[in-house]
Amino acid sequence: MKTAYLDCFSGVSGDMFLGSLLDAGLPFHELRECLLTLPINGYQIDIKREARNEIFGTRFLVSLDEGRNDHRGLKTIREVIAQGDLSETVKEKSIQVFESLAKVEGEIHNRPPEEVHFHEVGAVDSIIDIVGTVYALERLHIETLYVSHLPLGSGFVMTAHGKIPVPAPATIALLKGVPVFEAGIPYEMVTPTGAALIKGLAASFGSMPPMVVQEVGYGVGTRDLPDRPNLLRILIGEDQSAKTVDTVVILETNVDDISPECLGYLMDRLFDAGALDVVFSPVQMKKNRPGVQIQVIGRPDKKEPLMEIMVRETVTLGIRFRYSQRSVLARSFSEVDSPWGKIKVKKVMLKQGPSLLVPEYDVCKTIASKNNIPLREVYLWVTSLNVEVSQPA
Repeated sequence: MKTAYLDCFSGVSGDMFLGSLLDAGLPFHELRECLLTLPINGYQIDIKREARNEIFGTRFLVSLDEGRNDHRGLKTIREVIAQGDLSETVKEKSIQVFESLAKVEGEIHNRPPEEVHFHEVGAVDSIIDIVGTVYALERLHIETLYVSHLPLGSGFVMTAHGKIPVPAPATIALLKGVPVFEAGIPYEMVTPTGAALIKGLAASFGSMPPMVVQEVGYGVGTRDLPDRPNLLRILIGEDQSAKTVDTVVILETNVDDISPECLGYLMDRLFDAGALDVVFSPVQMKKNRPGVQIQVIGRPDKKEPLMEIMVRETVTLGIRFRYSQRSVLARSFSEVDSPWGKIKVKKVMLKQGPSLLVPEYDVCKTIASKNNIPLREVYLWVTSLNVEVSQPA
C-alpha cells in the first residue's frame, strides 16, 4: 500500500503542499490539464525551482489577472468543483475541505456556513490549491497520508477582515484534536487552507510510520525564515507495517428517556452514515436514574453528520467528543473454496507468520441459512484453515 508522510517542520500551506507533490513526481502538465476543466479563469499557474537554506524544491505559483479579486460562497464553490473533469472521489474530498472551512468561518463570524463569503480561501488560488492537492494524491496513488506534529507561529496577519492574530482563528479551530507546538517565530506557519487540507486528508498525526521511501519532495514557501528552511517535505513509499495507525473521533452522550426500539434504529442510522462502531452501555445517571451511554467511533470527517444523527434521534442536550489514535491491522478480502462453494473471508495481515483468515458474519449467516446448518459449523470450518496453514510442511 502506497503511503506518504508530510514532514511539516516549517508548517503547511496549500501551495507548499501542492509544490511538494509536484517535486515528488506529479507531472505539471497533467495538473494543468486537470485544473483547466474547472469553470474558472483569470489566472495562470507556474512552477519554479527555488532553494531555501541551499535545499532546492518546487514552488507552486498562482498568478491572478490584474484587477481580479473574486469572492465566492460555498454554493458557488460546490458548483465549480462539480463541473470539473475530476473523479467523484476528488470532487467529494475537495468539497468536504471547503465545507470544513465554511463551518469554522461561519462560527467565527456568527453566521451559517452557506452565508459565508470566502475572501482568501474563496479566491481562485485557494480553489486551485485544494482541488490540485486532492487530485495529486489520487494521481500519485497515495492511499494513506500521515502528518507530523504542526509548528504554530505567533503575531498578527492582515486579512480581508483586518489584522487578526496568528494562528488565524480559522486555523486553530480546524486544528482541534491535532498535536501542535509553539514554533517560536512571529510568522504564520499554518494557513487556514493548509489546516483544512491536512485535517480532511490525514489518517493520523505524529511520528513517521514504518515505510520504504521511494520518493521525496520539497514544497517551497514564500518567505525566508530566520531559523529554518521554509520547506514542506513529503516522503512517499510503501507501508511496511502490518498495523495502520489512524485518528478517530469518539462521540459520547448519556440518555435516560429513549426506548430500546429507538436505540436499535439509531444504531442502524449511525452505521449507514459511516460509523466504525456503536456501543450502548448501561449507566446510573443523576437523580439515581438508570440510563444508557451511547458511544460512537468514526472517522474525523464524519464527526458532524454522526453528531447530527445522535441529536435528532435522541434529543440529547450535549455530546462529548475527543480525538484518539488507534492501531489497526491491515486487512483485505479473499475467497476460499468450501464444502458450500466459494466463501468470502477477511484476510488479516500479521507482521510475522502467515495471514489470518477471519469469518465474515453476514456471509457465514447466509451459508448457514441456505444449507440449514448451525452458524458455528461454518465459523469453525473457516477458522480451521488457519490451523492448516500454520502446520509445518
